[in-house]
Formats: sequence, C-alpha cells, structure tokens
Amino acid sequence: MPKARYLRLADQLAAAIDSGKLAPGTRLPPHRAFAERFGVALATATRTYGELERRGLVVGEAGRGTFVRDPGLPLTLGFQQTDSDGRVDLVFNMPGDAADSDMLRAGLKRLAVAGDLEAMLRYQPHGGRPHERRLIADHLAPSLGPVDPDRLLITSGAQHGLAITALAQFRRGDLIATDTLTYPGFKSVAALQGIDLAPVEGHKGLMDPDALDRLCRTRPLRAVYLMPTVHNPLGSVMDIATRHRIVAVAQAHDLLIIEDAAYAFLDPAPRPSLLSLAPERTIHIGGFSKSLATGLRLGYLIAPEPRIESLLEAIRATTWNAPALISGLVTGWIEDGTLARSEETRRQDGAERQRLCREHLAGLPLLSHPNAGFAWLPLDRPHRAEPIVAALKSRGLSVSGAEAFATTAAVPQALRLAFGGLPKEDLAAALQLIAEAVRFRRGGSLTRPSGPPHQRRARAVALPT
Repeated sequence: MPKARYLRLADQLAAAIDSGKLAPGTRLPPHRAFAERFGVALATATRTYGELERRGLVVGEAGRGTFVRDPGLPLTLGFQQTDSDGRVDLVFNMPGDAADSDMLRAGLKRLAVAGDLEAMLRYQPHGGRPHERRLIADHLAPSLGPVDPDRLLITSGAQHGLAITALAQFRRGDLIATDTLTYPGFKSVAALQGIDLAPVEGHKGLMDPDALDRLCRTRPLRAVYLMPTVHNPLGSVMDIATRHRIVAVAQAHDLLIIEDAAYAFLDPAPRPSLLSLAPERTIHIGGFSKSLATGLRLGYLIAPEPRIESLLEAIRATTWNAPALISGLVTGWIEDGTLARSEETRRQDGAERQRLCREHLAGLPLLSHPNAGFAWLPLDRPHRAEPIVAALKSRGLSVSGAEAFATTAAVPQALRLAFGGLPKEDLAAALQLIAEAVRFRRGGSLTRPSGPPHQRRARAVALPT
C-alpha cells in the first residue's frame, strides 16, 4: 500500500533536514500555511508535524511555532526525558520547566539593551569579572556566611570546578577519601588525573569520622571529598555534630576538604557548611545548572587564599575564562530575583515528585531528600539490580544501577532514579513500572501492559523473568 500523504510529506521534510537544507533552528510555517502550500487538509499538516516531532526532528514551542531540532543534541538529554520511541530516561537528572525558555529570552533581551555589550566578546579575567564575583558571593552569603569575592572564582560549571581542583591541587597517585557511594563526575575527574579514591564507610551517605580517622592513620590521604548537604545519589544531609567531627579529623591530619554543593540549594534550612567551619582548608564548589538550566554551564569555587593562584592557572589552562555571556545572564538573574525564584520552584517541584515516589514506591526502602529530583532504591538480598534494569529497559524505561556511584570493589544492589525533567503524569507511570518490577522480583504477580511507558496510566505491568 502507498504511504499516507502525511508520511510522504514528513519524509520529504526529513530529507531536507538531513541534507542541511533546513538547518537547526529553522522555523517551519504555521500548520495552516503549510496546508495551503502543499494543498492538503489542515489535519494532514498537523499529522505531518506530529510525525516529525515523533522522529525527534522538530520541536514545538508554545506560542512561537515549530522549529528544526539540532541533531547533535541526544534526544534523551533534552527537557522531556522521553525519546522519539517513547523510551523514558531516568538515568540523567535534568531538572527543567517549559517556562525556562521564556526566562532565557527575557535574560537575553536584558543583556542586549545593557551597556558595554561588546566587552562580552573579549577575553575576561580568569576568575571572572570582579562585579560578578561580588554578586555571586552576596547570593551565597545567607547559606555560607560572608564570602570574600577575592576567594571566589567563576568556573564553567561545578564539574569544571572539580576538574581544576584536581588539576591544580593533586598529582598522579595522590589519595582522596570519599563516601562508598559518590558522584560519578568526581570519579571521572580522579581517574583522568590518576588520583586514587579510598572509600570510607558511613551510614546513609554520612561518612563516619572515626573511620576516616582510622584510614588517615594507615594510608597517606591528601584530601576528603564530601557532599554534606544533599548527597548525590542518596539525598542525605550531614548533621552538625558529624560536620564538626569531620573537620576535626581533617585538621588533625592536615587534609584538604573538597565540599561539593551542587544540590545544596534544595535544602531550605542549610546547616553550617564545611567552608564556614574550616575556611583555611576547604575548597567549596557549586554551580547554577541544577537551579536554572543544565545547559547554562556556570559555577563557582571558593578556596583558601594560598590556593587561588594555582586554581587560576588551571582555569587559564582549560577554558581561559567562563563565558561572559553566561555569567552575565546568571548574575543578572541574581540581581532581579529570577535565580531565587527558580531555586524555590525547583524545591517545590522536587517535593511534588518525591510525594509521587512515596506514593508509588510505598513499602520499598527509598532513600532521598524531600526536595530532590532523584532517589535511591536499595534492593534486599538476594535481589540484583542488573535483571531489573534489563527488564525495565525492555519495557521502555531506562534506570541505572549502583556501579557508576560505587567506590568499593563490591557494588551494592540498588537502583538510582533521576526524574527532574519528566512530566509528572509520565513519572507516575514510570514509578509504577519500577515498583512492580521490584515486587515481581520479590515473587509478586503482574499482568501484561500495553502501549509505550509514557502512555501507561495506573495499569498493572508484566515483566519477563
């Protein structure tokens, strides 16, 4: 049978996109204009655009139209967390909101009418422009206490802050203590630099200071890497007493403290930072990707004054400076209150998603922060993560096990769920799939599903053994 007209039109446009005749960002005609141009019904034009969107070739923006996508951007790394085949991705945490594009548009307009726009096209100071460092320092003061802008460096994201810290402060073969579960990005940085990681036991992501002290007495530790406020992947928050004990161990053994605060903004009543408790030995690293948008790579690093020069040299050797356009956007959002509102929105959104988690994963040992867009699901013995991950993948849902986060030789059996950018109705269906997959492995019985995962609403699900 010949193809339907809307499919032939979709193929024609797809070929133009593949050949580059329709470049990324090209705005397609409105549905009615398209229908008139090709002599088809309005419904056919709508189905054509829908088919292109299903293939991941275009994206629709409310009130603005339909635009050709950039094919270099993986479908699973966009806002929706759902690819053109309906697969839902809960591996990457991609917080976002449909209104973010309006925020960006307003910010760019503000920059366009600002004073010295040409200065943004030139090289910048390695550590960032002084007035922007002051603005970021003032923004952080309510949670960190007074911050000296001269000790704050602007980076191209928190990951860049971790990278330049490793580059400037450590040598191949140095040893850094970490939690038994830690941020994979730091593991990658350490591996590239030839830095060894030493896992330290603790409870629910909170490192045991006594275990750290014992390790210091037997191995030549240089530093300790911690996420005391909203641990990734566990979501835990270190209590004040443990913070003081960690600092005491670091002081006794002359350890550098690397404090990762990427998700700290999610905690509405933060405890004293390690930076505030030990400013002479703490490098505090954070960023704005999680609170604003993952594509806006801007971060900051606060360090003791004697370490600033080597960190500036590492910035010069890697990026020279953070992009002035991005730092101008972010500091403008600090000044007009957009950042504070966005942080509160992320906290509220995370709380709603955690409520869905507790509802659909009731009875399972979930670990999470009440405002985070991710959660950790340990599996009881003898259950293993790998068969559950594979079974969920066969049903159109991607989740990760613990291997990427583990620093121990024996990897714990658990699932890490990241759901920051997933529409809530799709999240409910995905969580049901996960709950039933885990319970099925525990000996439950399920019925067979129908439709892709983002269309399943409160249905029982059958999974392969």
